[in-house]
Amino acid sequence: MTGAHTPPPETGGPVPAGVSRHLTPGLLSAEMGLVLGLSLGAAAVSSTISFLGAVTAPAALAEQATSLVDPHAAQERPWLDLTRQLYALVYALVPVALVVYLLRRSGESRATIGFDIRRRGFDFTAGALLAALIGIGGLVVYVTSYQLGWTRPIVPSTLNDHWWVVPVLLAQALKNAVLEEVIVVGYLMHRLGQLGKMRGWPARNTLIVAILLSAGLRALYHLYQGLGMAVGNLVMGVVFCWFYHRFGRVMPLVIAHALIDVVAFLGALYLLDTLSWLP
Repeated sequence: MTGAHTPPPETGGPVPAGVSRHLTPGLLSAEMGLVLGLSLGAAAVSSTISFLGAVTAPAALAEQATSLVDPHAAQERPWLDLTRQLYALVYALVPVALVVYLLRRSGESRATIGFDIRRRGFDFTAGALLAALIGIGGLVVYVTSYQLGWTRPIVPSTLNDHWWVVPVLLAQALKNAVLEEVIVVGYLMHRLGQLGKMRGWPARNTLIVAILLSAGLRALYHLYQGLGMAVGNLVMGVVFCWFYHRFGRVMPLVIAHALIDVVAFLGALYLLDTLSWLP
């Protein structure tokens, strides 16, 4: 009959409130796979390959340094290097923009995962406390695992001495924080929770699977640093996932991660030569 409305097909379970009926379990799984394939899922594969190369190299793992931020051009071409650094920063955040778009398209928003500034006091306080907890614990794990030969020495930055180094390192810290926490914690746990409801899984089982997948992915894309740091990031992932589950906000995690990276980058720039006990 002309003008008749055809109802959408059954999704296999109830659709969470505020989510389009057209977001089926299959589409949801495909969406998560594509987002991760364009971002930190690909990083996990690359990191695993790098780790396999490191452990099969003639030199011991503790003798193979790795860097977090490297130059993209020769030292005598600083403006080209700066241009490439900015290019890499901007395009690394495209998957985050994609996530925000996909949330909007499914009837939600970035506020759904707490990626907003409505609770600035709580976010900064909780973020600072988490940064202190994870930062101190991570430093202990790094030094200990290096002594045991499980971790590669990490050089936070090998950028040359240019006027723009500090701003670029600060931008790198913010980029890392936004990219990882929005996608691997906020988005992934939110979507996995929705998928569990659609499939009729018990809430507890869904939560356990979401935490294991999120924390496990974080460990994998840090595996290039060595087994010790992968385990440390696994623990960090579990803590961050618990916090997100408890408070429903990803912004404190972004702040905590950014603070940790800022301290690591600027500490390496100004203090590393004075701390002889660090690898």
